Amino acid sequence: MRPSGRAPDEMRPISIETHFTKHAEGSCLIGFGDTRVLVTASVEDRLPPWLRGKGEGWVTAEYSMLPRATHTRGQREAAKGKQSGRTQEIQRLIGRSLRAVVDLKKLGEHQITLDCDVLQADGGTRTAAISGAWVALRLAVDGLLASGAIKEDPINSRVAAISCGIYNGTPVLDLDYIEDSSADADANFVLIEGGQIAEVQATAEGATYDEESLLRLLRLARMGTDRIFAVQADAVK
Repeated sequence: MRPSGRAPDEMRPISIETHFTKHAEGSCLIGFGDTRVLVTASVEDRLPPWLRGKGEGWVTAEYSMLPRATHTRGQREAAKGKQSGRTQEIQRLIGRSLRAVVDLKKLGEHQITLDCDVLQADGGTRTAAISGAWVALRLAVDGLLASGAIKEDPINSRVAAISCGIYNGTPVLDLDYIEDSSADADANFVLIEGGQIAEVQATAEGATYDEESLLRLLRLARMGTDRIFAVQADAVK
Protein backbone atom coordinates (compact mmCIF):
# COMPACT_ATOMS: atom_id res chain seq x y z
CA MET A 1 0.00 0.00 0.00
CA ARG A 2 1.29 3.45 -0.93
CA PRO A 3 1.21 6.10 1.82
CA SER A 4 -1.40 8.04 -0.19
CA GLY A 5 -3.56 4.94 -0.69
CA ARG A 6 -3.12 5.12 -4.48
CA ALA A 7 -2.72 2.07 -6.67
CA PRO A 8 0.78 1.55 -8.16
CA ASP A 9 -0.37 2.91 -11.56
CA GLU A 10 -2.54 5.71 -10.14
CA MET A 11 -1.51 9.34 -10.59
CA ARG A 12 -2.31 12.28 -8.40
CA PRO A 13 -4.96 14.70 -9.74
CA ILE A 14 -3.61 16.97 -12.48
CA SER A 15 -4.82 20.54 -12.93
CA ILE A 16 -3.77 23.26 -15.38
CA GLU A 17 -5.10 26.81 -15.17
CA THR A 18 -4.03 28.85 -18.21
CA HIS A 19 -3.56 32.64 -18.50
CA PHE A 20 -2.74 32.71 -14.79
CA THR A 21 -0.75 35.95 -15.04
CA LYS A 22 -1.62 39.14 -16.89
CA HIS A 23 1.56 40.21 -18.66
CA ALA A 24 3.33 37.05 -19.87
CA GLU A 25 2.76 35.92 -23.46
CA GLY A 26 1.86 32.50 -22.07
CA SER A 27 1.27 31.28 -18.54
CA CYS A 28 -0.29 28.53 -16.47
CA LEU A 29 -0.50 27.20 -12.94
CA ILE A 30 -0.02 23.44 -13.00
CA GLY A 31 -0.75 21.07 -10.17
CA PHE A 32 0.40 17.49 -9.67
CA GLY A 33 -1.44 16.67 -6.45
CA ASP A 34 -0.17 19.14 -3.85
CA THR A 35 2.74 20.27 -6.04
CA ARG A 36 2.04 23.64 -7.64
CA VAL A 37 4.25 25.31 -10.25
CA LEU A 38 3.65 28.69 -11.90
CA VAL A 39 5.06 28.78 -15.44
CA THR A 40 5.32 31.93 -17.56
CA ALA A 41 6.57 32.21 -21.14
CA SER A 42 8.25 35.46 -22.21
CA VAL A 43 8.88 36.26 -25.88
CA GLU A 44 11.85 38.50 -26.67
CA ASP A 45 13.60 39.55 -29.87
CA ARG A 46 17.05 39.38 -28.29
CA LEU A 47 19.05 36.19 -28.80
CA PRO A 48 22.22 34.70 -27.33
CA PRO A 49 25.24 36.19 -29.14
CA TRP A 50 26.12 32.86 -30.77
CA LEU A 51 22.70 32.71 -32.47
CA ARG A 52 22.43 36.22 -33.86
CA GLY A 53 22.02 36.44 -37.61
CA LYS A 54 21.45 32.70 -38.07
CA GLY A 55 17.72 32.99 -38.74
CA GLU A 56 16.63 30.78 -35.87
CA GLY A 57 15.39 31.21 -32.34
CA TRP A 58 15.97 29.77 -28.90
CA VAL A 59 13.93 28.24 -26.07
CA THR A 60 15.37 28.27 -22.58
CA ALA A 61 14.17 27.97 -19.01
CA GLU A 62 14.76 29.15 -15.46
CA TYR A 63 13.61 27.33 -12.32
CA SER A 64 13.29 28.32 -8.69
CA MET A 65 11.51 27.37 -5.49
CA LEU A 66 9.83 29.92 -3.25
CA PRO A 67 11.19 29.96 0.31
CA ARG A 68 8.12 28.23 1.81
CA ALA A 69 7.46 25.81 -1.03
CA THR A 70 8.67 23.11 1.38
CA HIS A 71 8.07 22.18 5.02
CA THR A 72 10.73 24.58 6.28
CA ARG A 73 11.79 27.93 4.87
CA GLY A 74 14.60 27.77 2.35
CA GLN A 75 16.88 30.72 1.75
CA ARG A 76 16.39 32.51 -1.55
CA GLU A 77 19.20 31.72 -3.94
CA ALA A 78 19.38 35.40 -4.86
CA ALA A 79 20.30 36.11 -1.23
CA LYS A 80 23.09 33.54 -1.45
CA GLY A 81 24.40 35.17 -4.62
CA LYS A 82 24.46 31.97 -6.68
CA GLN A 83 22.24 29.17 -7.94
CA SER A 84 22.58 25.69 -6.52
CA GLY A 85 23.76 22.84 -8.71
CA ARG A 86 20.27 21.30 -8.43
CA THR A 87 18.62 24.45 -9.79
CA GLN A 88 21.02 24.68 -12.72
CA GLU A 89 20.54 21.00 -13.56
CA ILE A 90 16.74 21.25 -13.48
CA GLN A 91 16.46 24.37 -15.61
CA ARG A 92 18.78 22.88 -18.21
CA LEU A 93 16.59 19.77 -18.26
CA ILE A 94 13.47 21.90 -18.81
CA GLY A 95 15.11 23.79 -21.66
CA ARG A 96 16.32 20.59 -23.37
CA SER A 97 12.89 19.01 -23.00
CA LEU A 98 11.10 21.90 -24.70
CA ARG A 99 13.67 22.28 -27.49
CA ALA A 100 13.13 18.58 -28.30
CA VAL A 101 9.73 19.47 -29.77
CA VAL A 102 10.51 22.88 -31.32
CA ASP A 103 11.85 23.66 -34.80
CA LEU A 104 14.07 26.62 -33.93
CA LYS A 105 14.28 27.79 -37.55
CA LYS A 106 10.48 28.13 -37.74
CA LEU A 107 10.58 30.11 -34.50
CA GLY A 108 12.56 32.82 -36.29
CA GLU A 109 14.81 35.17 -34.37
CA HIS A 110 12.82 35.05 -31.15
CA GLN A 111 13.81 33.77 -27.74
CA ILE A 112 11.18 32.27 -25.46
CA THR A 113 12.09 31.94 -21.80
CA LEU A 114 10.06 29.64 -19.57
CA ASP A 115 10.17 30.73 -15.94
CA CYS A 116 9.13 27.89 -13.65
CA ASP A 117 8.52 28.92 -10.04
CA VAL A 118 7.58 26.26 -7.52
CA LEU A 119 4.92 27.65 -5.19
CA GLN A 120 4.39 24.39 -3.29
CA ALA A 121 6.47 21.22 -3.44
CA ASP A 122 5.28 17.68 -2.77
CA GLY A 123 7.47 15.71 -5.18
CA GLY A 124 7.69 15.92 -8.96
CA THR A 125 8.45 19.63 -9.23
CA ARG A 126 10.68 19.23 -12.30
CA THR A 127 8.17 16.98 -14.08
CA ALA A 128 5.31 19.37 -13.34
CA ALA A 129 7.48 22.27 -14.55
CA ILE A 130 8.21 20.55 -17.88
CA SER A 131 4.58 19.59 -18.43
CA GLY A 132 3.36 23.10 -17.59
CA ALA A 133 6.13 24.74 -19.62
CA TRP A 134 4.81 23.08 -22.77
CA VAL A 135 1.40 24.67 -22.16
CA ALA A 136 2.87 28.14 -21.57
CA LEU A 137 5.07 27.74 -24.65
CA ARG A 138 2.08 26.66 -26.75
CA LEU A 139 0.14 29.76 -25.71
CA ALA A 140 3.08 32.07 -26.43
CA VAL A 141 3.63 30.54 -29.88
CA ASP A 142 -0.08 30.84 -30.64
CA GLY A 143 0.29 34.56 -30.00
CA LEU A 144 3.24 34.82 -32.38
CA LEU A 145 1.27 33.02 -35.08
CA ALA A 146 -1.81 35.19 -34.55
CA SER A 147 0.23 38.41 -34.80
CA GLY A 148 2.03 37.29 -37.95
CA ALA A 149 5.42 37.43 -36.23
CA ILE A 150 6.03 33.86 -37.43
CA LYS A 151 4.45 32.06 -40.38
CA GLU A 152 4.74 28.38 -39.46
CA ASP A 153 4.07 26.57 -36.20
CA PRO A 154 7.48 25.61 -34.73
CA ILE A 155 6.01 23.17 -32.17
CA ASN A 156 5.87 19.70 -33.69
CA SER A 157 4.51 17.69 -30.76
CA ARG A 158 3.58 17.68 -27.10
CA VAL A 159 6.14 16.85 -24.42
CA ALA A 160 5.44 15.91 -20.81
CA ALA A 161 7.32 14.45 -17.87
CA ILE A 162 6.46 12.17 -14.97
CA SER A 163 8.30 10.55 -12.09
CA CYS A 164 8.25 6.83 -11.35
CA GLY A 165 10.06 4.79 -8.75
CA ILE A 166 10.43 1.54 -6.89
CA TYR A 167 8.80 1.90 -3.49
CA ASN A 168 8.83 -1.02 -1.05
CA GLY A 169 9.85 -3.26 -3.93
CA THR A 170 6.98 -2.20 -6.22
CA PRO A 171 7.24 0.05 -9.31
CA VAL A 172 4.88 3.00 -8.81
CA LEU A 173 3.79 6.02 -10.84
CA ASP A 174 3.98 9.72 -9.88
CA LEU A 175 5.94 9.82 -6.63
CA ASP A 176 4.92 12.29 -3.94
CA TYR A 177 7.46 13.58 -1.41
CA ILE A 178 7.03 10.75 1.10
CA GLU A 179 7.65 8.12 -1.57
CA ASP A 180 10.41 10.06 -3.31
CA SER A 181 12.36 10.55 -0.09
CA SER A 182 12.39 6.82 0.73
CA ALA A 183 12.20 5.08 -2.67
CA ASP A 184 14.64 2.30 -3.54
CA ALA A 185 14.99 3.88 -7.00
CA ASP A 186 13.49 6.90 -8.66
CA ALA A 187 13.31 8.05 -12.25
CA ASN A 188 12.11 11.02 -14.25
CA PHE A 189 10.89 10.33 -17.78
CA VAL A 190 10.50 13.09 -20.40
CA LEU A 191 8.40 11.63 -23.21
CA ILE A 192 7.13 13.01 -26.51
CA GLU A 193 3.65 12.24 -27.75
CA GLY A 194 3.85 9.45 -30.29
CA GLY A 195 6.37 7.33 -28.42
CA GLN A 196 9.71 9.14 -28.58
CA ILE A 197 11.89 9.59 -25.50
CA ALA A 198 13.47 12.98 -24.85
CA GLU A 199 15.30 12.14 -21.64
CA VAL A 200 15.42 9.61 -18.80
CA GLN A 201 17.00 10.19 -15.39
CA ALA A 202 16.96 6.96 -13.36
CA THR A 203 18.87 6.50 -10.12
CA ALA A 204 19.22 3.65 -7.62
CA GLU A 205 18.89 5.09 -4.13
CA GLY A 206 18.34 2.32 -1.55
CA ALA A 207 18.78 -0.65 -3.87
CA THR A 208 19.80 -1.40 -7.44
CA TYR A 209 17.30 -2.60 -10.03
CA ASP A 210 17.30 -4.79 -13.13
CA GLU A 211 16.35 -4.24 -16.77
CA GLU A 212 12.80 -5.53 -16.31
CA SER A 213 12.22 -3.05 -13.48
CA LEU A 214 13.39 -0.20 -15.69
CA LEU A 215 11.03 -1.33 -18.46
CA ARG A 216 8.16 -1.51 -15.97
CA LEU A 217 8.91 2.06 -14.91
CA LEU A 218 8.94 3.14 -18.56
CA ARG A 219 5.57 1.49 -19.14
CA LEU A 220 4.15 3.31 -16.12
CA ALA A 221 5.64 6.58 -17.41
CA ARG A 222 3.94 6.11 -20.79
CA MET A 223 0.61 5.67 -19.02
CA GLY A 224 1.24 8.81 -16.98
CA THR A 225 2.34 11.03 -19.84
CA ASP A 226 -0.63 9.91 -21.95
CA ARG A 227 -2.83 11.29 -19.19
CA ILE A 228 -0.83 14.53 -19.10
CA PHE A 229 -0.98 14.91 -22.89
CA ALA A 230 -4.78 14.77 -22.68
CA VAL A 231 -4.87 17.43 -19.94
CA GLN A 232 -2.45 19.63 -21.92
CA ALA A 233 -4.60 19.33 -25.04
CA ASP A 234 -7.71 20.29 -23.11
CA ALA A 235 -5.95 23.26 -21.50
CA VAL A 236 -4.92 24.87 -24.80
CA LYS A 237 -8.11 24.29 -26.79
